[in-house]
Amino acid sequence: MTQENKTQEATIIDAKDLILGRLGSVVAKRLLMGEEIKIVNCKDIVVLGNKKYLIDRYKTKLSNKVVKQGPYYSRSPADMVRRSFRNMLPYKNQRGIEAYKRLKCYNSTPSILLNSPKEIVEGAKIDEKSVFYYSYMGDICKVLGYTKVN
Repeated sequence: MTQENKTQEATIIDAKDLILGRLGSVVAKRLLMGEEIKIVNCKDIVVLGNKKYLIDRYKTKLSNKVVKQGPYYSRSPADMVRRSFRNMLPYKNQRGIEAYKRLKCYNSTPSILLNSPKEIVEGAKIDEKSVFYYSYMGDICKVLGYTKVN
């Protein structure tokens, strides 16, 4: 099977201005049904909440103190999104492990997927009239020390 055939089988979701939790619930259900999903533009995913609170919450998980033994979290937006989706799956049994392997996340759109049709999850779009406090995943990762986000 060539690389082009694999991209045609997978569903590609453009995550620009989509809410992390709402997108995660849709993606988790579809992964458990056996679908392969690739998420692009993870740095533009919206996380609801006060920015200061969100940064403090992620900093406690990323703490670099000598006493801390782990687990260690990545600072990349794609890895943070993938890990949050993992927590929505039953990842400790075989069904969840296989579903998690079918998920791929990218910070931006890779050159292979540029011309592929992208799906947008309508139920996860942000409504700026009703949501006041939100931050982009790329901005949170910048504050936490990730340097490759543009």
